[in-house]
Amino acid sequence: MGNPLTAVPMKAARWSAEHPWRAILGWIAFVAIAVGLAVAIPTHEATDADYRIGESGRADTMVARAHLEQPDTENILITARSGSLGDAGTEHAEQAAAAVAAGAKGADGVRSVAAPQWNEDRTALLVSVELASSSDDADTTAVQAVTDGVQEDFTDLQVREAGDVSVDAAINDRVAEDLGSAETISVPVTLLLMALAFGALIAAGIPVLLAGSSVAATIGLLAALSHLVPADPTVSSMIVLIGMAVGVDYSLFYLKRQREELANGHSTLDAVEIAARTSGHSILVSGGAVIASMAGLFVVGNATFNSLAIGSILVVAVAVLGSITVLPALLVKLGRWVDRPRVPLLWRLNRRIGRGGISRRLLSPVVRHPVAALALSGIVILGLAIPALGMRTHSATLDTLPASIPQVQTVKDISKSFPADEGASARVVVRSDGASTAEVTAALDELTDKAVATGDFVASGREVQTSKDGTTSLIVLGMPYEETDPRVDDALHLLRDDLVPATLDGLGEHAVGGGAAESLDFAEQQDGRLVLVIGFVLLLTMLIMAATFRSIPLAIISTVLNLASIGAAFGVMTLVFQHGWGSGLLDFTSPGFVIDWLPLFVLVVLVGLSMDYHVFVLSRIREHMNNGLPTRLAVERGIADTAGVVTSAAAVMVSVFAIFATLSMLEMKMMGVGLSAAILLDATLVRLVMLPAILVLLGDKVWWPWKPRRPQAQVVEEPEPAYAGLISSK
Repeated sequence: MGNPLTAVPMKAARWSAEHPWRAILGWIAFVAIAVGLAVAIPTHEATDADYRIGESGRADTMVARAHLEQPDTENILITARSGSLGDAGTEHAEQAAAAVAAGAKGADGVRSVAAPQWNEDRTALLVSVELASSSDDADTTAVQAVTDGVQEDFTDLQVREAGDVSVDAAINDRVAEDLGSAETISVPVTLLLMALAFGALIAAGIPVLLAGSSVAATIGLLAALSHLVPADPTVSSMIVLIGMAVGVDYSLFYLKRQREELANGHSTLDAVEIAARTSGHSILVSGGAVIASMAGLFVVGNATFNSLAIGSILVVAVAVLGSITVLPALLVKLGRWVDRPRVPLLWRLNRRIGRGGISRRLLSPVVRHPVAALALSGIVILGLAIPALGMRTHSATLDTLPASIPQVQTVKDISKSFPADEGASARVVVRSDGASTAEVTAALDELTDKAVATGDFVASGREVQTSKDGTTSLIVLGMPYEETDPRVDDALHLLRDDLVPATLDGLGEHAVGGGAAESLDFAEQQDGRLVLVIGFVLLLTMLIMAATFRSIPLAIISTVLNLASIGAAFGVMTLVFQHGWGSGLLDFTSPGFVIDWLPLFVLVVLVGLSMDYHVFVLSRIREHMNNGLPTRLAVERGIADTAGVVTSAAAVMVSVFAIFATLSMLEMKMMGVGLSAAILLDATLVRLVMLPAILVLLGDKVWWPWKPRRPQAQVVEEPEPAYAGLISSK
């Protein structure tokens, strides 16, 4: 009985080969319908409520139910253009503030304007403008026009505006600009790499076409799915990253094998069928491994990771579907035209090098000296992994936003002059249980005095806010620290564990929230589940490897190599972004930490994508062993045969991810550096040095309990073994 994992791509390829136009038109219709869904069904993006976790989430829920949410506010900061204001400058600044207030009161979309507020040393003046609409609909254009007008009238002062709405709008514009730049660059880069790999333009274009259509279809389907699982704003970037990577990989696996069989004298139809048995099987297994890895994100139980998991699983499934349906149909219809038009120089270079020409020379020392190769590569990987032990994570802050965004610098300056308004702060919420409003207010005032006395908090200058029904009250406490200062977490623990219970117990339900508390709760949730995610991903991929190759040692080896790659990737991220190595080259200022959601994301993406070529390589090695080759020779030939594909696939992934490393948003830069370094190390040192060295050292024991078939007679070179010696057979 045949392996069902081989039967599926075989049946799909046979049907597509027999009905190529149906398969091609069916794929075009599928993509068109999926894209149409995005037009017909607006994407439902995650709201603030979807991100609530821990005590800070409980505090936000209490505030929302009591309708005590802070209105969207834009702050206009007035400072001296150079030096201090002085007596004359102080009066001038007050005139400017009065002009801002007067203009803002008459501006569209403004609900109210607060009286100008001086900071403690009277070096900065702040005018707060409350907007009339919600953050989803608010427009600060009118307020910005007032700010710009006052700046023109008071040229000796700096008059600048910033707030949640204007900062979010500026960030969204920058993200859109970055993504547009990445997409514009990534497509021609991928085409160039494919041209280098194939030496022919049609062959180069097919992987890019399949990957691009898979991404487009996924984004369309996700619009409908977002009404079940709200979409995070970052999910589109992730779909482009993963979709281009796996889409190109799968096409490469299939196309390379089909061309190889054509060169061996098979007809187009037979070559497609052989590719379906071999590469099609590898695509299904590796696709399953990627999906299993991405499913680990569900373990975190966070809106961001749930959205990323759905998007990545969907784009991989679509890419697999395209690879085993429309790709065989295209290859059958194109026939030998797939190698046209040829790029003369590249075509001759590919033919001259031959399959595995370079890799055989590089692999030969590894096979001859496996102990030395394993030891040296292990030392390099271990050395890169050690810094990961000191990795510090934190949520994105002002310091992780590009300084080139004017509103970001304005918010930083407001934070320095008015720490309770824009700096780290905590929000204490109380829902009274029979206590009077006066009692709750008195207790919150007492809490403020106790907190300020510790030196970790400053009074915000705001009065206690109470809901209209008198059941819920809150107070804001500022902190004289930067958001990333470790003392912020210590202060929050002091507030939550000691000050609040001692003062508010008995009055009703209470909770401490705010931006700093949200960051703390997210970090603690992730720390608690990071081990679970790693265990889930590695266990699931181990089971897939054991089921696919029926080898327990090989499953364990795959898991250990995945851990080595993860450690090296985390170490590189720590060195670059926490310690600032190469910050000048990459044009960023180190924030002193890694943004908290990225290690988990890099972990699952790395394990998933590395399994692509890991399965492909091992499948070819086992195919050679089934044909009777001894382990050492099977390893050498299998890796040499697949090295070109692995190198091409890794080059595409590294190049696409590296483009993100050049963008201005630090989150994208971290994602790009982390993934490009991870894939580069994994595809070279781990899979092309450590893996063959281990396989050679263990010999046939690596396949236990399965035993390779050793034919009694000499293997005859004929087309038959190409079908007989596959993983899918008995």
